[in-house]
Amino acid sequence: MTDPVSSIRNLGPASDASFARAGIHSAEELRELGADEAYRRLLAAGSRPHFIGYYAMVMGLQGRPWNDCKGKEKADLRARFDAIKADASASKPSEDKIEAILDEIGIPKQPGI
Repeated sequence: MTDPVSSIRNLGPASDASFARAGIHSAEELRELGADEAYRRLLAAGSRPHFIGYYAMVMGLQGRPWNDCKGKEKADLRARFDAIKADASASKPSEDKIEAILDEIGIPKQPGI
């Protein structure tokens, strides 16, 4: 039997559902992926970026309380978070790209939508 994601310090029951939407179903999978890749997958699955959630997960994976993150360590994590968030934004298709794809496959934009 595997432990749920919420068995990791700082991650509650709502984390189980969020990570499951990202294809991560256990604490072991989360540990194996690591914080940055897991967070990339959360964002790709539609979770909204939130710095505190990111660093709480990082701290939890280290067995530390979420509020243990301070100073340079917190600044370094902020830089990692910003890079992950920027990468996720760049890889999301824009509305224009989506419209172009729909036009290409023969589904024109519907009036009023």
